[in-house]
Parts: sequence; structure tokens; C-alpha cells
Amino acid sequence: MTTFLLGIDQGSSGSRAAVMNQNGDILGYGYRPLPRIHPHNGWVEQDPHQLTLGVEQAITEALAAANCRPADILAVGIAGQRNTDFVWDARTARPLANAITWQDLRTAPLLAELEQWEHAAERRRRLGYFPGTWSSANHLAWRMRHQPAVIEAAWAGTLRIGFSANWLLESLGRPAGHMLDFGLVQQMGLFDFRAERYWSDWLAVLGVPLEPLPVPVPTVHYFGTLRLTGPAGDVADAPVLAVIGNEQAALFGHQCYYPGDAECSHGTASFVDVVVGDTPPEQEKLNVYYAWSFPAESPGRRGIGQPVGYPPPATRHPQHTFCLEADTTVSGAAIRWMKEEARLFDRDEELSLLAASVPDSGGVVFVPAFTGLNVPHNDAAARGTILGLTLGSSRAHLARAFLESLGYQIRGILETITAETGLVVQQISTGGGIAASDIACQIQADLTGIPTIRPAFTELAVRAAALLAGLGAGTWPGVEDLPALPGTPIVFEPRLPADQRDAGYTRWLAAVDRAKNWISY
Repeated sequence: MTTFLLGIDQGSSGSRAAVMNQNGDILGYGYRPLPRIHPHNGWVEQDPHQLTLGVEQAITEALAAANCRPADILAVGIAGQRNTDFVWDARTARPLANAITWQDLRTAPLLAELEQWEHAAERRRRLGYFPGTWSSANHLAWRMRHQPAVIEAAWAGTLRIGFSANWLLESLGRPAGHMLDFGLVQQMGLFDFRAERYWSDWLAVLGVPLEPLPVPVPTVHYFGTLRLTGPAGDVADAPVLAVIGNEQAALFGHQCYYPGDAECSHGTASFVDVVVGDTPPEQEKLNVYYAWSFPAESPGRRGIGQPVGYPPPATRHPQHTFCLEADTTVSGAAIRWMKEEARLFDRDEELSLLAASVPDSGGVVFVPAFTGLNVPHNDAAARGTILGLTLGSSRAHLARAFLESLGYQIRGILETITAETGLVVQQISTGGGIAASDIACQIQADLTGIPTIRPAFTELAVRAAALLAGLGAGTWPGVEDLPALPGTPIVFEPRLPADQRDAGYTRWLAAVDRAKNWISY
């Protein structure tokens, strides 16, 4: 009897798989790292075949840990990379080139050229964000100029463009069509999300054809089947009933379902996402994204899982939920710099130990603008700055000042959201990277002035993928019926008096002013 759900989190650095039961318990887990390829300075690619192999192995490992057969899987959900684009030939189902990741910088020269386009000022409103070097829109424009195999397939009408979720269905399963959920389609940087169609003028200036692009569908939808292999070599095809971007999956996994619910994920950078409801606000400072989309009829009422080849009609408008997103330019990357370049410590864990060894930063302010500043300052010319040093300053003070910088940046993002939308975030859930540190979470709570909640369960994107697949399969009637996160979360309440918090923030803003526009000097 097929009673289990499989979640897949295919991320930039690795692929995770987890088997979940109907109570929401994770029974088995698998992980495989994904190596990155650097063919030239600033270029960052992935081998599509290695990605497929890693996901396949992670699935088998999760099935083995859960003592589960492939035939026992009721449905699959995939949380996939954003802005890492894959290209393949529809005839052969073989990649035409490596995937270009969101970390790749090869399109930097193209940005200045595109800035001269007569409709360039419309991009943020139409796309929901400004497409930088990380955007697949610019990657694809580069491909259409420099990769002969991609150009030839486009002329032949056999080119297909997608993200890792598409590639997995193509290479490890059988897609029901070339489609992605609205959120991932928007992430390509080609979709006028307010009009719910690809922006034809933008495609033309980029030189990207419309035909190879995926059709937008709800997050909970029948996407096709995935072939699963068990530890004993037995195989079975399971329906894929949900696809979502991994940052939006983290938001869903933190149980942030309603307007004002917020989460902060700490990785290479730190991302803050806040649910805003069913209407996308007008924004100039914050990114506006689809969070997820459900079919017009609540997915869990009947379930949408169907036999292979069944094409569910999409005759009624889906139910969209939108979110605002902003990120710091670096967090995990700054920790790596402190460890490997500045040699402040040898192991990541030492950062927290150092920060906890002093009561405050001793007047030191660290602005980690190594690649500029994001919301609310939006200054790409800013650079990393450390101020307030005295002969008594130690590496412990620097470590604590860095953790304070994360709290101040998150405060700035949350204040911008309130100023722009009127939404007041009452608490924020956190996960990833530095969130494992108690002192980091306490500093975040102290400097934002709101509780920081750290769930006991940390693999939230893969869990969200399984939950969304369960909604598609009818395992649960609706979002309000989903099982709660396992374990007891830790709540970090603000302890710092408001006057001290505000004084520190004023000092931080003064340091930011000194870091701004640095590369023009």
C-alpha cells in the first residue's frame, strides 16, 4: 500500500531526499553533495548528469533508511534551485551544456548593455525584482550568443530551458509536459508576473525564444512521474505532485502560511521572506515573488494524483500567495572570509565561542559589505568596513560585531517591509548555517526586538516538498490540517533594552554611511 511521501530538496551545494509518513514524521533521509565546476574565473557551473546521479542516490539512501520500497511512495514533491538554468534537446533528452548557477558572474558586461534598453526601468515592476548577474534571464541571453549547440537547437525547435526540477523529470522520470510552478517560472527573470505571461519585448531584447520555456502551473499540480530505485534495486514510478523553489519551500516549511509570517534562512547570504497574501504589492526596494500557488479547487479535498499521462485541466485561475524577499549580500561567505583569509579562527564553531566570550562588541562595528549592500541601502559600490577599533579590540569583539551586523541588516529589512506595506512582523523563524548558534539567534532577537524561533527540525525545504506533495495526493484536506513541525522549538526572546538597541542601530547606520559608495574613491 502506497502510504509514504517523498520530498526532494535539490540545492546549489547538494541534494537531499526524505521519506515522510502521514503523521508528518521523517522516517528516512539521504544526502549527496553536488560539486561545482569553475571553467573560468567567475564562472560557476554544474554537471547535469552528476546532479541526476546525486538525487538518485539520495533517494535510494532515504528509502533504505526508512525501510521503504519505491512502490510504497504515494507522491513526490521537489524543491529546486532558483536561477540555475539547464538546457537540453527535446529529441535526445541530453544536456546541451552545463547548468549556469546563480553564483556565476559571466554576464556582468551584459548588464550595462541591457541598462540602455528603452524599457529597462520597467523590469522591477514587471519581473518582481531587478535581474542581476545571478538571473537566468541574463544567463540565457549569454547562451544565445555564445553556445552554438543551444542556438542550433533553438533554430531547430528542439531546445528546452528549465531549472533542476525540470531536468530531474526529464532525466530521471517522465514529465507530463514542459512546465514549472508560477514561482520558479518567475525566477527565470522573463515572466511578467502581474500579467501572468512571458514578457515578449524583454525576450526579444535578450534574444531568448518563447517556445523552449516552461508553461506556468500551480505549485501543487501533476508534473509527471519520477523513477525511484530502492536499495535492493527494485524500481517504481511515483507521481510528482508538487514543485517549488527552495527558498519558498523554506518559507512553507517554517509553517509561514499567512500574511505577516516571516522566516530568515542563513546560508551564503541571509534571506528574509515574509508572506503578504494574495495581492502583490507595488515595490521598488523589495523583491516580490509568488510564494506558492494552489489549484482553484483546494488541492487536498480530492487529491490531484492521477495515472501516468493524465492531463489535469487548468480551466480556473489558481490561488496565488505572494511573499516579499530581501537578502544580505553575504553571511556564510563572510564567515568563510574571516576563517580562511583573515584567519580569525580555524573552525566555524569558533565564531560563536568567540562572540559569546565578550559581553558586547566593545564599540566595534563590522559592515560586511564585501559585495555591496542590499535592502534598504541598495549600494553595490559599498565595501566591507570595520570601525571603532582600539588597542583593546580583540578577535572576539570582531566576531560579535559580525553577528550584530546580521541582526542590524535583518532589522533594516523588516523596517522596510513595514514602511512599504504596513505589515508588522511579530516574530521570525530562522534556520540554516549560523542559526545553529544560540548566541547568533539571541543577538538576532535582541537587535530586531522580536522573538527569534529556531525549530527543532532543520531540513525544512525537503519537508515542505513532501507536505505539498501530500496536499496534492489528498493526504491532508488543506494547509490548516498539515502536521506541526516535530520537536519543541527554541524561542529566543529579546533581552536588550530598547534604548540600547536603538543606540546600537544608530551607530550601525553611521558605519554604513562610511561604507557606502566606496569604490568611487
